[in-house]
Amino acid sequence: MQKFLYWFPRRFKERLPYLDLWVIIPYLILSIFGIVMVYSASADFYIQNGISAKSYLLKQAVWVMVGIVIMMFFFLINKKGFRNKGILKIGALVMYAASFFLIFFGSNTNGATGWIYIGSFGIQPAEYLKLFIILYLSNILSLHQHRIELGEEISPKVTWSPMVMIGSLILLNFLQHDLGGSTINAAIAIVILFAGGKNYRKSVAGIFAGLAAFFILLTTVASKIDVHTSNYMLQRLVGFAHPFELSKGAGNQLVNSYYALGNGGIFGVGLGNSIQKKGYLPEANTDFIMSVIAEELGLIMVVIIISILFVIIFRAIILGTRSSKMYDALVCYGIATYLVVQTFFNVGGITGLIPITGVTFPFISYGGSSMMVLSATMGVLLNISASQRQALNEQKQIIEED
Repeated sequence: MQKFLYWFPRRFKERLPYLDLWVIIPYLILSIFGIVMVYSASADFYIQNGISAKSYLLKQAVWVMVGIVIMMFFFLINKKGFRNKGILKIGALVMYAASFFLIFFGSNTNGATGWIYIGSFGIQPAEYLKLFIILYLSNILSLHQHRIELGEEISPKVTWSPMVMIGSLILLNFLQHDLGGSTINAAIAIVILFAGGKNYRKSVAGIFAGLAAFFILLTTVASKIDVHTSNYMLQRLVGFAHPFELSKGAGNQLVNSYYALGNGGIFGVGLGNSIQKKGYLPEANTDFIMSVIAEELGLIMVVIIISILFVIIFRAIILGTRSSKMYDALVCYGIATYLVVQTFFNVGGITGLIPITGVTFPFISYGGSSMMVLSATMGVLLNISASQRQALNEQKQIIEED
């Protein structure tokens, strides 16, 4: 503890001049705005059910504060900690253990078994899997950076082992009936593998083509499925294909989301004045919080929020392209993919562009696991940015001294 109390202020002082405002400011804006909107989206419904309207406000505020602490930790620690073999192996074992536990003993929440509950505290391992995939795959590929750049052949064991491990974890995630989470994790893995070198690109191109064909098939088959199916995942597909026909069943969420979007128009009906959040729109503070924002603050606020989020995404891509180290670049591309795909799945679901997948909106939706993982990724991004800027500053000083 004494060592930490000595290390923290010294490290913070050393790193503070290199804090990337293009990441930290959008992160804080979105997180704080999320607290406000979680309260707005939750208040009426919970008051009607005799629950304190402030409970979710306080919970989300706590998660944001915990997230900021986690973000600072990942920002300040040495990047070598992200690549520690022992930590990554433990991470893999924890992911496997959690995945198998969820398949056999997981609590069923809205048709999916993706939650482990300890009392009233819920943990969603699929969220942590996103960060694990980013750090693990980036590390594995960067270990062979020199050989990949020279175009040398890498043994099939080295090439396929990480793909099999990550693929099996994603499959286990899918078996928890988490289509959205498993697809996001697959997208992250695909982008990192594709960016990692030509040795992987043929395999990845095939996987990507397969996923694209799978989603085309889903949207095509959705209209052919029996509308009275009892299967949870199939219900989401038929609700997407026939929302108004099934407005009292599988299409209820999408229809009420349409109403919210229509009511809000361009400028909204005013903060706190949403009609759809009053019990009509399920999961108003999580999956459909953007529908509530669109109704209360209008399309213009939705565009502003997405634009602020894309500041972080573009910054991650820029940091990746600037990096001379493959590990840093792949981590940045993985984080950008995570945010892009999750945003697309959430916004696409509430607008009927794609089937609803139960994916939340980054930084805005209520949830502890999501906020902690997103904050950790922001800390990693800030760490990479600070390392780049510090190295550049040191090079300038050397040139000036010469």
